[in-house]
Amino acid sequence: MYPASFEYVAVDSAEEAIDSLAEHGDREVTLLAGGHSLLPMMKSGLASPEVVVDLGGVDALSGIERGDDATRINAMTEYAAVADDEGLWSDNPVVPEAAAAIGDVQVRNVGTVGGNVAHSDPAADLPAAMLAADATIHALGPDGEREIPAADFFQAMFTTALADGELLTAIDVPHLGSDDAAAYVKKASPSSGYALVGVAVVLETDGEEIADARVAANGAFDHAMALEPVEEELVGGSLDDESLPERAAGRATDDVESYLVLDDEQASSEYRAHLLEVYAERALETAIDRVGDGSNADG
Repeated sequence: MYPASFEYVAVDSAEEAIDSLAEHGDREVTLLAGGHSLLPMMKSGLASPEVVVDLGGVDALSGIERGDDATRINAMTEYAAVADDEGLWSDNPVVPEAAAAIGDVQVRNVGTVGGNVAHSDPAADLPAAMLAADATIHALGPDGEREIPAADFFQAMFTTALADGELLTAIDVPHLGSDDAAAYVKKASPSSGYALVGVAVVLETDGEEIADARVAANGAFDHAMALEPVEEELVGGSLDDESLPERAAGRATDDVESYLVLDDEQASSEYRAHLLEVYAERALETAIDRVGDGSNADG
């Protein structure tokens, strides 16, 4: 199926993209990054923008920059670059592990991190990883730059904290300590590869006890969400407590009304709730097993 006709605008900088969004503000305008979400929606008629602003020529929005305390992933960086980045695997593996779980090689070589996060697809892999990583999203708009904590960014299905006329430019991923660990696991849809349920975990520990925990899920709800009851069960828990992952994962649907769990042709809400507990337990077991293996050393 062919998309409806539209005006195509190619830009060379983030500032030019912001100007284009403002210039066409009286029309339906959208940004094109990797295109793996937008183009299928346009072909199916689910999206019919009047103006498409292509970010493909903005070189400044690509690449990974490692700092002392965090690594910056620029918005147009492909999934494959993140999945293959040894520094990220060492400093906060939840993000490259989620990137490596996306689609296939062809998709990972073209799809972009910023496009994935800004799209806020409930079944996308990166949003939960960004929540667990405690990432910071950088946005540029007509009024300048601003920072948005990942915890405030994902608001509903295909809805984020980005304002009209704003562009996601980069994401900062904090580095973990040497006794900290992370993991991302998912149950993929056999037809699409998207997550029926995906769970991301970051554990901050002293090597014996969990001092802080961030656990988030995608695929189960209309947007990526933190699993706060699971986090509460984990904090203060002993890493030697073999029952802790199962006990904490069993709280994955606590305080969640049943109607909030997605129910579609891929999986019923009851099955997704079951998967959420199963994959939360697997993610926790994986993260706990990684504590002390030296993969998250700062610096």
